[in-house]
Amino acid sequence: MSEAVAPVDQPLAGKRIVLGVCGGIAVYKSVELLRLLTKAGATVDVVMTRNAQEFVTPLTFQTLSGRPVHTELFNLYQEQEIGHISLADRADLFVVVPATANLIGKVAGGIADDLLSTALMATRSPVLYAPAMNVNMYENQVVQDNLARLCQRGATLVEPVCGSLACGWEGKGKLAPVEEIFERALWLLTSQDLAGEHLLVTAGPTRERIDPVRYLSNDSSGLMGYALARAARQRGAQVTLVSGPTALPAPLGVNLRRVESAAQMLDAVLATLPAATLVIKAAAVADYRPCQMAAQKLKKQQMAAPSLALEKTPDILSQIAACKGDRLVVGFAAETERLLEHARDKLERKGLDLIVANDVTQAGAGFECATNIVQILHADGRCEALPCLTKWAVAHALLDRLVALRCQRAVDSQP
Repeated sequence: MSEAVAPVDQPLAGKRIVLGVCGGIAVYKSVELLRLLTKAGATVDVVMTRNAQEFVTPLTFQTLSGRPVHTELFNLYQEQEIGHISLADRADLFVVVPATANLIGKVAGGIADDLLSTALMATRSPVLYAPAMNVNMYENQVVQDNLARLCQRGATLVEPVCGSLACGWEGKGKLAPVEEIFERALWLLTSQDLAGEHLLVTAGPTRERIDPVRYLSNDSSGLMGYALARAARQRGAQVTLVSGPTALPAPLGVNLRRVESAAQMLDAVLATLPAATLVIKAAAVADYRPCQMAAQKLKKQQMAAPSLALEKTPDILSQIAACKGDRLVVGFAAETERLLEHARDKLERKGLDLIVANDVTQAGAGFECATNIVQILHADGRCEALPCLTKWAVAHALLDRLVALRCQRAVDSQP
């Protein structure tokens, strides 16, 4: 029997992106961006300037995109469709990486003298520029004025970062991380249906200290909560992520507050709660903590007959639900038996709008796993069983339900 294939996230499936590549040492990073875009399911057409071809050959981009690379304004084959117009019309998004001072200046000044600048003039799609150049060039007022002009016309800018530059200078001019450029592209191609919402999401485990080197905890990796935070941010929400100890990087554009214990998580949640309009409690909070933490490491000889007095940790979800107001509140139920029974009880007892239940003993649904198999229980009694999905896909499915609930509330409130 063949092994089951894990689902793959392709958030850009069906999207067409034009990637414009200018001449600069950062050209090689646009190759990595192309790989991320195609892996996410996008169809990518690459347009290279003549100077860009001095650094990387068109064959490299053609191999990775699986499509011909566009280099010339006047090409008999391309001009059967009027090449630059066809490129402009087919794009859901136009990305220029790296964007040089020359290209920025031409487009800002209305000059179209090659294929890339001409296609940019003709496109009606969103345009994302990621500049990379010498620090003195970037800080030149002419370049800054040109960038401001492009942004005033609706373009999106991913600013360069500070670092060591190929020219030997140190300063702001280094291409932004490719992952950040990819995230911005994803934002521009994602419906902003959570704009105006402030999501408070908790993630990861908590640690309850026994002594300075030991603690009680669980196997939660934080992957689900972080996926929710990232997905909500891309859909336009302001996001505060309260996270227990994890090895995960902060999602782009998310306000991350790191905590360790359940008490610290409660304090961070209550501090953020007044501003939140949506709450998703995805953290796996320890249920118990030692009544007293030892000031020093407990030695084996002191623990010949180990006995640890425990007390309950604060019930964060109950405290959130107690001051719920107009907020939508979602909980998670990670169970090993009687899944729906336990989840339904938690949903009703804590007055939640939704609860996401999963059996962590099921293959593909446990902690530290890239996928999840969940059932979404609604306060009105409905239960939706989802197939095995990536946690990214589960996050969007859950956010879809919250958007639908918010819309229904708006309809119900109409006189």
